[in-house]
Parts: sequence; structure tokens; C-alpha cells
Amino acid sequence: METKVISISREDAEDSGLKEAAEILRRGGLVAFPTETVYGLGANALDEQASSKIYAAKGRPSDNPLIAHIADIADLPPLVAEIPEAGRRLMEAYWPGPLTMIFRKSSLVPRTTTGGLDTVAVRMPDDAIAGRLIRLAGVPVAAPSANMSGRPSPTRADHVYQDMNGRIEMIIDGGPVGIGVESTIVDVTGNVPVLLRPGAVTVEMLRSTVGEVEIDPAISGPVKPDMKPKAPGMKYRHYAPRAELTLVEDREYTGKAVSRRVVDTICSLAADCMAGGRRAGIICTDETKDCYPREAEIRSLGRRSQEETIAHNLFGVLREFDSLGVDEIYSESFSGENLGRAIMNRLTKAAGYRIKKV
Repeated sequence: METKVISISREDAEDSGLKEAAEILRRGGLVAFPTETVYGLGANALDEQASSKIYAAKGRPSDNPLIAHIADIADLPPLVAEIPEAGRRLMEAYWPGPLTMIFRKSSLVPRTTTGGLDTVAVRMPDDAIAGRLIRLAGVPVAAPSANMSGRPSPTRADHVYQDMNGRIEMIIDGGPVGIGVESTIVDVTGNVPVLLRPGAVTVEMLRSTVGEVEIDPAISGPVKPDMKPKAPGMKYRHYAPRAELTLVEDREYTGKAVSRRVVDTICSLAADCMAGGRRAGIICTDETKDCYPREAEIRSLGRRSQEETIAHNLFGVLREFDSLGVDEIYSESFSGENLGRAIMNRLTKAAGYRIKKV
């Protein structure tokens, strides 16, 4: 299969290329497209065979549910059995935007799309290209991140091309995404909403809108092998670079600044790695980038006070280390509050929960 790449600007989302992409989706094909979070790999969410193609293209386990993307509020009722009050309030506050909600599904949605669950994850992206594509397709679009399963999510079209060339029909290049980490996922099927994946819509924001919100333990720790995931990214290894990643965390970490203990430990680990003839990569911030050995590949995610920049740069840096061929990566830790919760969730999973506490 030859993968066609087309470039479309968000200021000109009426491009005829989008009509071609919409036709591919309608006939059961796969199209990668930008959203405000990461690039998604789209297929008709109501077509079992099309959804199955997503799993095959990504090498994704079949029990890992997909997210159905819609373009208008009116597209939601046919997909769900009911819209709880908490879901309605969150929808009014954060749609369109980087929030996915889990509802009880209607009979219209095939179990292939939901990973065999009786629930369906739905999101309305806040992106001109994504919105126009979904409207033109005329169907809800199932779209996990457009990368091979387990790899860092793509924030640029060339990231998608690295993983998906020859596997899908089309890639829409809309330039770099804005946020850089996947959407927040909240289960609204119970009496109390449950945060299943942190993102740009933070738990603090959710609680300010609906009151009590629980946090699923899978956000901060590994889950049991026999668990059936309620949402994407809960069970399987995700976001991982090819090199082994170790997250270094201060036991008394406050999140306001990285401690000297963390810097010294990363310096020592990197030195040991390089003494053995191996290449070391270091993930840090602008405040500490000059503290590390220059022989290492050092990449700053930005300033600690600018969490949006750190989130935006994270997956790009992980992919850059792949292209550099480093053998070991050592990363500073970040705050576990607000957007920092999402950053730490992605780093923890990318490290396979390999955390060195100092």
C-alpha cells in the first residue's frame, strides 16, 4: 500500500484533499489526521472491519478500546444509551476540546470499536481540520494515536509517516499539534465520575465543574495483567522510546524545582552508562540543562513554570532520542498536579514504571 501525504492548513480546512480523505473513511479505509492533542489514526467507528484495520495497522491489542470522535453535540445521542448529568455538564464546559468521556454504548456502536466493552469513549476535538474531516465523512471517526502500539504518540505528520507509511491510505499533514499529550479520559457511567487518563483538562478543572471526581489507581501504577482496560492507555506499555528510560524522583519532591539529589543521580547514571561505551540521553528543563555532562545527549522540555511547553515537547523529544540511537535515557520528574499529572503519567508509562527514588 502506498500512503499518500497531503498538506492542509487549518486556515483552509475546506481543501479538496479533505473530501478525498472523507471518502477513504466512508469506504472503510484509514486516514491519519491532526487534532489539538496528537495525530489520530481514523476509521469509521461504526464499521467493524474498519475498526479492525486500526488494530492491525498499529499492532494494537484488540481489548484496548478506541475513541469515537464526533463533530457536533447532535452526533452523541445515537452512540450512547444515556447522557448522565455529569457528562452533560462536562460536555458544556469542555467540548469541543481535549476531553474524552465514557458512556454506556448504544447498539449502533460495534464491540470491535469498544474493545468488547458495553461502554464507548467519545470526544469532540477542537481542531479545524479534524472537525471538517468528521463532518465530511458523515460518520463518527474512531481514532487512537497514529503510531505503532506502545511507541511515543505523534505530534507531527513526519512522526506518523515513520510508523504508518505503507500501512494506511492517507496522512493529512496539518503541521505540529498544539497540546502534545492525549485527551483527558473520564468515565461518567457511575455515580461519581472517574479520571482514567490525565490530560489538558485537569482533575482540578473537572472537580470545579462537577464536584467529586475519583482518580483511577492505574494512572500512577501498573495494573493487573488480567484487567480489561476501560480506556486507551490503561493496561499496556505506552509512549515508550526504544532505549530504556529511567525516571529519577526525589522522595521529598515538591514539584516546584528539581532537587540537587536528582541532578546528581542523573549525572552519575549517565556517567556510568557512557563509561561502558554506551550513549546516554537526558530529559531535563531549561533550569538544569547546563548541569549535566556535555558528552550526553541533553534535551530540555522547556521551563518548569510552563507546563504547556513541557507537555507539547515531550513526545517529540522521546522520538528524537530514537533517531539519535541512545542506549539509556534518564529523566527528571515533574509536578503531580494540574497538567504535571499528565506529564508524569506519560513519563511513568514510557519508563515501564522504572522509577529511581533518591
